[in-house]
Amino acid sequence: MIEKLYGKYFQKSRSFLYPALGIKRGKFLPSGTYISVKGLIEPEDMKLICTFNDDNSENFKVFEEQMLITNPLFLEKIRIKDCNLYVFSLEIYKADFFYFLLGKYSKLSNILKKAIKVYYGEKSAEYKYIETYLYPEKHFETYAKLLDIDVETLKDLGELCNGLDMKKETLEISSQDLEMLTKI
Repeated sequence: MIEKLYGKYFQKSRSFLYPALGIKRGKFLPSGTYISVKGLIEPEDMKLICTFNDDNSENFKVFEEQMLITNPLFLEKIRIKDCNLYVFSLEIYKADFFYFLLGKYSKLSNILKKAIKVYYGEKSAEYKYIETYLYPEKHFETYAKLLDIDVETLKDLGELCNGLDMKKETLEISSQDLEMLTKI
């Protein structure tokens, strides 16, 4: 059970969509996750863009091959300066993707909720918070006490997590890199 509110913005695509890829938490984590690339990929394209800093180690090459490039949702790898963008299609999660865009995390499918739970681990500190967002009805009273507001107010809202910030979920790349990519 949580004892205080999580106050900082966190990248919603990392918390709610990245687990859909089935990649276990480990040594290699994306430096960022996004649902759009300004001027190239729009949110309605239902894609997840993961950035990984260039790591020429053998371990990263194995991870890249086993978890990224051969992932069933993988579409393409885009090289930009000192990092790689890995683009994944989330069309099989179409309804989930639109609930995600609306900030309706409690409406995500049971399949995606299970993937999120497996990714974080049921006992992890992060999952304690994530679970409250996925199953808010179990936590309205706790949040009402923490926020010092009426439970009914929270029930009317229906969600305990703020929506996504499109600016923070959009990757901006230089116009020079964008121009080069659009020529490909």
